[in-house]
Amino acid sequence: MHQYLDLCRKVLNEGEWVYNKRTGKKCLTLINADFEYDLSKGEFPLVTTRKAFYKSAIAELLGYLRGYDNAADFRELGTKTWDSNANETQAWLANPVRKGTDDMGRVYGVQGRSWAKPDGGHVDQLKKVFTNLSNGIDDRGEIVTFYNPGEFHLGCLRPCMHTHNFSLLGDKIYLTSYQRSVDLPLGLVFNMPQVAVLAYLGAIISGKQPAKAFHKMVNIHIYEDQIEGIKTQLERDPFPMPTLKINPDIKSLEDIETWVTPNDFEVVGYEHHPSISFPFSA
Repeated sequence: MHQYLDLCRKVLNEGEWVYNKRTGKKCLTLINADFEYDLSKGEFPLVTTRKAFYKSAIAELLGYLRGYDNAADFRELGTKTWDSNANETQAWLANPVRKGTDDMGRVYGVQGRSWAKPDGGHVDQLKKVFTNLSNGIDDRGEIVTFYNPGEFHLGCLRPCMHTHNFSLLGDKIYLTSYQRSVDLPLGLVFNMPQVAVLAYLGAIISGKQPAKAFHKMVNIHIYEDQIEGIKTQLERDPFPMPTLKINPDIKSLEDIETWVTPNDFEVVGYEHHPSISFPFSA
């Protein structure tokens, strides 16, 4: 994907060094970037200058859509992305609200499926949005947000990609996703396909046509121990973008909640260069 590689070059050339207190590392940092994915052509935004483990990314997204709050549930779907945050973050381990091994607290999908109301009730944001879209309704607020400052202390991690705004124009679905913090070598390679899959699923469940997804990013960074890996990627010529085929039996939000797995998503024509091992900054 040329827009991904162009952003890598821009961060290397224009980014400023910032010390990150949480990780204890320096990172090259740039503010603001916008990607656009044309879903009407079936395009699937995967990095091709190294192998991207898209099934793990899809598994994580499915866990969010189901409202999971336990790393074991994510592992069962096929991803270990929450193991570290749930079990190795010292502040979370010391938090008295933590329920035990693998507990993530009220993060991401919990907020999307069960946002706490002051009166003691809960709001299922995702169900509201998908129901409205299915009925041809767009109230200019078809938004699912995971960002709840009032409950940050109840979870192991603040959300990075935090808000998804669906729009309906005629029979076409658009999605605008917002990301506050972007680990360019690792996180973004996961987040790009997640944005696309969410948009495709919104279109499928509502019976509409996928149009475009807009991916808006704020703080984009490359950690100091990731620089050489990025330079290696930039030396490689990208392959054409693959396409995505989704199991046509998926019809509803209930399907996603009950039986859908990453194996129901098939990437067609994915050519890629060899993997590159990037250090993860917890």
